Amino acid sequence: MKTKQMRPIAILAGSRTPFTKSQTNYVRTSNQELMTAVLQDLVNKTNIRGVRVGDVSTGAVMKNAADWNMTRESVLSSGLDPHTPGYDVQRACGTGLETAWHIGLKIAAGQIESGIAGGTDTNSDIQGVLPHEFTWKLMDAQKEKSLAGRLAKFAKLSLKDLKPKFPVVVEPRTGLSMGQHTELMVKEWNISQAEQDKLAFTSHQNAAKAWDAGFFKDLVFDFKGLKKDTLVRGDTTLEKLAKLKPAFDKTGTGTLTAGNSTALTDGASAVLLGSEDFAQKHNLPVLAYLTDAEVAAVDYVGGEGLLMAPTYAVARMLERNGLTLQDFDFYEIHEAFAGQVLCTLKAWESEEYCRTKLGLSKALGSIDRSKLNVNGGSLALGHPFAATGGRILVSLAKMLSQKGSGRGLISICTAGGMGVTAIVER
Repeated sequence: MKTKQMRPIAILAGSRTPFTKSQTNYVRTSNQELMTAVLQDLVNKTNIRGVRVGDVSTGAVMKNAADWNMTRESVLSSGLDPHTPGYDVQRACGTGLETAWHIGLKIAAGQIESGIAGGTDTNSDIQGVLPHEFTWKLMDAQKEKSLAGRLAKFAKLSLKDLKPKFPVVVEPRTGLSMGQHTELMVKEWNISQAEQDKLAFTSHQNAAKAWDAGFFKDLVFDFKGLKKDTLVRGDTTLEKLAKLKPAFDKTGTGTLTAGNSTALTDGASAVLLGSEDFAQKHNLPVLAYLTDAEVAAVDYVGGEGLLMAPTYAVARMLERNGLTLQDFDFYEIHEAFAGQVLCTLKAWESEEYCRTKLGLSKALGSIDRSKLNVNGGSLALGHPFAATGGRILVSLAKMLSQKGSGRGLISICTAGGMGVTAIVER
């Protein structure tokens, strides 16, 4: 029996909708419609219409019941060969990168030659559902054999049973929102609002410059009348940001505002991955390679910072690859909140944290901030939960392609106290 060799995972192309603030341009646009549109654009731009790719993996966080087989349904309308399979994945805000990791491993193992990864999220098409009590009482009534018995069960229904429930972005085990958890983190790490506003300002400046330079032109397609992301504020100033009031902690000590926190966003993204043979066969240039990935979790219920898991994941990934934190040309750290990014950077600089939490002999150290989110981050571009990983992965691959060589680090924090990270190289 021949021993199989792991193959390189080539990042070949990507596509995404413009990202827009929730409850605006994409109202009543479903996750499936968003995902289908992205797949169609990716298929058309790479000339793989009618091609059967090995597998398609996408996901959504804010998912309606009707989306239970969303990826496969989107594939059937994508223009791909209908024999192409598809499946759904969900790892909160890390979904888009998680799907790429899944598809990449299948390519590396020689199980498939190509695949598409991605994600979508909309907060503008959330379906309200009736409480479980309503369903239970209807089921009890159904079991009754007489009309009188059924009417007796129906009589137990109350107005409370008819009040619809909507998904909320809070941690079930703590009852706190992600913003409230981040407030705890920035207090622990002594991160000021001024520091957070500065990072947010830089994100908007970088995103505006990237759009003006045409960086996103071949990555973002026109959708629902939009040609570009709507949240970018190139004209914002530190003075404007400083005037915004706290959004999560209103006791007088809060520092997270609408300006240094990511807005609720709608959008979708997808990435085409393949073997080098597939790329050559379909005349597709290799932008870069996905070379490793890691996932971690923290005990946030026990007191650790909810969004600190990437500090663990990056440390493990660096050790496995014999790299230091400084061995990268670009750093793509998802900006769920400016404070979360700053806590992560400060933790890597802390000898005590790296020794007691990460099990290292010394601090990972500082990064060159000029290499961080150079084309803008989630604070400026937006954050449709499951779509962010795909947005970051293909942008980083394009940056490395333009440079001609190099290495990039991806770090994404997620709900549930998890983090997904990856290394991309060319």
